[in-house]
Amino acid sequence: MATTNDLKNGMVLKIEGQLWQVVEFQHVKPGKGPAFVRTKLKNVESGKNVDKTFNAGTKVETATVDRRTFQYLYNDGSNFVFMDVADFDQVEVGPEIVGDGAGFLLENQEVILATNEGRVLFVELPPSVELVISYTEPGVMGDSATGRTKPATLETGAEIQVPLFIEQGEKIKVDTREGGSYLSRVKG
Repeated sequence: MATTNDLKNGMVLKIEGQLWQVVEFQHVKPGKGPAFVRTKLKNVESGKNVDKTFNAGTKVETATVDRRTFQYLYNDGSNFVFMDVADFDQVEVGPEIVGDGAGFLLENQEVILATNEGRVLFVELPPSVELVISYTEPGVMGDSATGRTKPATLETGAEIQVPLFIEQGEKIKVDTREGGSYLSRVKG
C-alpha cells in the first residue's frame, strides 16, 4: 500500500482488480478546499487511458511489477519468443501484448519485459531503433526542400512516413513510441 503522495510516473496501481500504470500525475492545492492528485492512468491490459482524481493522502494499492531485460529471439508464427539475459529462460509473448511494437523488433534486440505474478504485462522497446528501408518510391529531384513525406517499408515489414529524400537501402532512426515516426538518417 502507498498513498497518492507517493505516486510516480510508471508506477502500477491495482484499482478494482485491474492494473493501471501512472502515465502522469499532478498534485493540486487549490486556494479553497483540500488538496488532491490528478492522474492520467493507462490500463495495462487493454491500453485504455482514463483520468482519475484522488484526494491527497488517499491509500492506493500498488502492484509489484518486475522489469527485466530480455533479448528478442524470433517469432514462431503465433508468439514472440524472448530470452532473459540474466538466466537464459525463454518466454513466449502473444502478439496482443507486443502490440504495435512488433513492427520495430529485430532479432537479438534487447527490450524490457514487465511482469506481474509471472504474467507478462507489456513489452517496453528502446525509445528509438535503427532500421533499414526495404522499399520506398524514389524521390523526385527538387522535392527535398519541402516538408512532404512518402510511405516507406522497413526491414521488419512496418510502414512509416519518411521525407522524400530518403532512398531504399538507407538506414534510418525510428521513434518507437506512438506507432513509430522518422527521426533521422543514420550516418555510416
